[in-house]
Amino acid sequence: MPRTGRRTRGPEQAPEGAEPRGYDHRVSVPQPPEPIPGARLLFSLDPAVSHLNHGSFGAVPIGVQRAQQRLRDEMEANPLRFFTQGLVDRIAHTRRHLASFLGADPDGSALVGNTTTGVAVVLQSVGLQPGDEVLSTDHGYGAVSLAIQRECRRTGAVSRVLPIPLSATDEQIVQTIRAGLRPGRTRLLVVDQLTSATAKLFPVTAIARVAREHGVPVLVDAAHAPGMLSTPVASIGADFWVGNLHKWAYAPRGTALLTVAPQWRDRIEPLVVSWEQESDFPAPLEWQATLDYTSWLAAPAGLFTMRSLGVDLVRAHNAALAGYGQRVVGDALGVAPADLPSPGGPEVALRLIPLPPGTGTTIDAARALQTRIGERLAAEVAVMSWNGRGWLRLTGQVYNAADEYDRLAARLPALLAQR
Repeated sequence: MPRTGRRTRGPEQAPEGAEPRGYDHRVSVPQPPEPIPGARLLFSLDPAVSHLNHGSFGAVPIGVQRAQQRLRDEMEANPLRFFTQGLVDRIAHTRRHLASFLGADPDGSALVGNTTTGVAVVLQSVGLQPGDEVLSTDHGYGAVSLAIQRECRRTGAVSRVLPIPLSATDEQIVQTIRAGLRPGRTRLLVVDQLTSATAKLFPVTAIARVAREHGVPVLVDAAHAPGMLSTPVASIGADFWVGNLHKWAYAPRGTALLTVAPQWRDRIEPLVVSWEQESDFPAPLEWQATLDYTSWLAAPAGLFTMRSLGVDLVRAHNAALAGYGQRVVGDALGVAPADLPSPGGPEVALRLIPLPPGTGTTIDAARALQTRIGERLAAEVAVMSWNGRGWLRLTGQVYNAADEYDRLAARLPALLAQR
């Protein structure tokens, strides 16, 4: 758990004896949380690199990698037996295990490859027609926005995006969405539970309640929720909810859960037709012929890892460490604590830091800067371009240590000054 003392960073952290621009040694930051003993050894990450971007692709613990490899060995030893004798039941058993962890209805859920896949399934299943509208916000994930645009082009529907300030309160977010709904025309509302671009927690339970009052179905993009947030899926009350378990729940990549309200289940159509097409939900979604299902089957090993460390301890540690990283790097860049965006909740392990004006303001510029930081500073971070400004996104995970953020803080200002 986080220590209550405070820590002042000293000049020994400046590179080659030079103080980085914007670095104020008089400013103190909260103490980082105590490391979880042995947690770093559970991962096969390159120790020469600071991995501060768990949110993009996650990191699979060694034990989970081995569990998946054993399943692959079983599959390759006798492919016919693996695929034809009990695989559907094994997938269902895995789904029930994962759904229980998330507080979702096991019979109303389906395993899918990732959150974007689940979004695509919902978009093609709600029956969009010309004149219909899909409503979302400007905090939405880029690939989800592209999926909405494609389905609207295909069906003649319209995509409408609501701008929401980064500093908006929960009440302001709900009121903006309430005012933006058009009953009879808005066919689907798509909102993020925790935004990828802006690391902001949205009040999805209140949003879903407002949508129900207006008769508008709501899809919650919860890509970052499983493993990070403790809110049970069932209590949100969304028509559709989909989240990745390969980010914060330590599952192998390609593991996500789509939960569908009862009134929609018989209308859900898979993206690919398989031999389970005529079966009841969720079999048509889960059975996709000769996919590699080992990532799904090994996913419970990820939850076992998390439970072994302590679920609440992991969540508290990661959020506190991300908060420490945000403060120490923000201080180095000359950003006052009051100007650091609040994530909106105590469990959020994603944090945002504004970059200097003119830095990373486009997608291409952000990607180029992210690559430079990775190559020159041996630190993997996320650089986001949102609303014409560049942002640095950091994460906290059990394999991270406070000195990784300290090193980034000491070296990043000089790199940015070289642009």
